[in-house]
Amino acid sequence: MNKTKLIGELKKICQQAGAAIIEIYQHDDFGVKEKLDHSPVTEADMTSHQIIVEGLQQLTPDIPVLSEESSEIPFSTRKTWSTFWLVDPLDGTKEFIKRNGEFTINIALIENHRPVLGIIFVPVTNEVYYASDDVGAFWESAEGEVKPIQVNSLHQVDAVNIIASRSHMGERLSPFLTHLAEILPAINISHLGSALKFCLIAEGKADFYPRLTPTSEWDTAAAQAIVETAGGCLVDFNFQPLTYNTQESLLNPPFLVLGDKHFSWQAALMPVLKDIAKT
Repeated sequence: MNKTKLIGELKKICQQAGAAIIEIYQHDDFGVKEKLDHSPVTEADMTSHQIIVEGLQQLTPDIPVLSEESSEIPFSTRKTWSTFWLVDPLDGTKEFIKRNGEFTINIALIENHRPVLGIIFVPVTNEVYYASDDVGAFWESAEGEVKPIQVNSLHQVDAVNIIASRSHMGERLSPFLTHLAEILPAINISHLGSALKFCLIAEGKADFYPRLTPTSEWDTAAAQAIVETAGGCLVDFNFQPLTYNTQESLLNPPFLVLGDKHFSWQAALMPVLKDIAKT
């Protein structure tokens, strides 16, 4: 199946899962429970997971699926996968519980440890972001309007727009932002939940997203495909792209999402990154 047709089918799966999420979102009781890592999970997470997994299994029965809600699959099994789907059925569960609308559905196709296709669906607005190397990066409205997206250029800009997590700031972010304020001409800081932060980078509405607190591979894979196709990058503190399913742990290292790859990020950030690495 070519990527264009595949993305079309993925949109349908996301819309079905998104509709189920919104139905639960309108209830008074989300069925909130606590997972072993003390993070919340709701009825919406599980319902979306079931819809997406069933849809992907019908669409591509030969490609295995790894979802946040089925992450107990052992590495001894996963390491044999050269291609698989990586899914976050409800990214931004805390934002869902807060009812602020900042939650998404994330689906990525991983090939040889790299995300080669990504789709991010926003249930509240029915917007979708999607990308693959051979298709390009796009935003699509609920009405079907489609626009190509690309990162912002920082050539001769007056200020750098920084996006930060709404619910996962962490103690190390404040000194990091203080350092950026000292070395950049000017910065604007805003906060947002879920994979929407990556989407703002990809469509040129933000320039930089530092993530210093823990995330998992399903949080970033679809977003990485979209950001990279739009001209940006998602890298660790050594400025190497994140890779997937290479070890037992599914946790990501701290990372940086950069819009303009040609900006002198490495020279600007290395001093503060070295300090953070020591803490």
